[in-house]
Amino acid sequence: MTQASRVERVLAVKGMNDVLPPESALVEWLESCACALFARYAYRNIRTPIVERTPLFVRGLGEVTDIVEKEMYSFEDRLNGDPLTLRPEATAGVVRAALEHNLLYDGGKRLYYMGPMFRHERPQKGRYRQFDQMGVEALGFDGAEIDAELILMASHLWQDIGLADVRLELNSLGQPEERLVHRQALIAWFEQHSHILDEDARRRLYTNPLRILDSKNPNLQTMIEAAPRLIDFLGQASMAHLESLKAILDANNVAYTLNPRLVRGMDYYNLTVFEFVTDRLGAQGTVCAGGRYDGLFLQLGGKPTPAVGWALGVDRVLELLKTHAAPTLKTALDAYAIVGDMASLPRVMSVLQTLRGLGVRVQMHSSQGQVLSGIKSQFKRADASGAHYALIFGTDELAANQVTIKPLREAYATQITRSLDDVANWAATLQSDASPD
Repeated sequence: MTQASRVERVLAVKGMNDVLPPESALVEWLESCACALFARYAYRNIRTPIVERTPLFVRGLGEVTDIVEKEMYSFEDRLNGDPLTLRPEATAGVVRAALEHNLLYDGGKRLYYMGPMFRHERPQKGRYRQFDQMGVEALGFDGAEIDAELILMASHLWQDIGLADVRLELNSLGQPEERLVHRQALIAWFEQHSHILDEDARRRLYTNPLRILDSKNPNLQTMIEAAPRLIDFLGQASMAHLESLKAILDANNVAYTLNPRLVRGMDYYNLTVFEFVTDRLGAQGTVCAGGRYDGLFLQLGGKPTPAVGWALGVDRVLELLKTHAAPTLKTALDAYAIVGDMASLPRVMSVLQTLRGLGVRVQMHSSQGQVLSGIKSQFKRADASGAHYALIFGTDELAANQVTIKPLREAYATQITRSLDDVANWAATLQSDASPD
């Protein structure tokens, strides 16, 4: 093929990244740590579609949120014209599934999810157009102890994965009627300072003034700091909920900062909101965020149902882990099979299948055009693979119905031979970090 006739390569969409080895092993490790933790808190897995009907997010998240206005990947179904959207977050889909399948018919449910989300944003480190999230949702529980349980679970996860320098910020958004009074006070305050509002703040002034408090515009910060605080408008029940949550966190030695300016980007939140943040990731400092959303079931056509949850950005957690001592992950391979000649492959592969059935992670050296490379070259590949042991199926070994097991990671360890008729008795040796004896 000439240079002129070469077919142009198709590249990935900007902001939608491949996850390749060895980083994919770190993702698997994080997911396994999280799944084990969720199980200890009695949370069970739920998997919802990546594509949902667009009205789910418009109604659930709010028409004047950044996500709905600017960030959703929405399109029409070619066959029937249905408006569809790649999910920008998971909570609305979880609630939709709970309503559609009457999931709460026998009481509250504790659920967790993992998977990709999609937002059309300008790609930057820690903020991609396709990004993985994992999260938990507790549906049907109205007590502050469940809010606390979720925060304790997230704190537990940081301990399990060795993550430091993550701090908790906490606030209460109260109830809709309390926010309405505060909203009126906010609008009046911002109207007094309309001459300094930027375009984004002016657009939100009468539709979602609470979101102006979340502005990152440095020219607005002094004015925002002096604005009426929602916490000053909370009634007795809302304050009691917040105090109950704080008491549980205090009893469990979970440090937190009350941040009266903390709001969330979706309309469905009420009462407790929280974020785990760090200074190590620059502008993308929020690692995990969540709160209570008792009104979402009603917004999506169900009965009023209490609910609370959080989500964490997998990409951001991985970036943060890289600033700490990286976790030591067990090698992907226990053993690497070195094969003497092509004729022995059927017999060798039978042994390897037995080993894999016993839980041994083993890779076989493959041929190139029906020709096996030399033993020396195979040893180099075995060493580069990271395997603990080389399994040598040479002509002499197979003639004696044996395999030679050579340790690759210990300088003074001695190689041994084992019978091919007794694989089960020596297979476990390959899964140990110690040399076989």
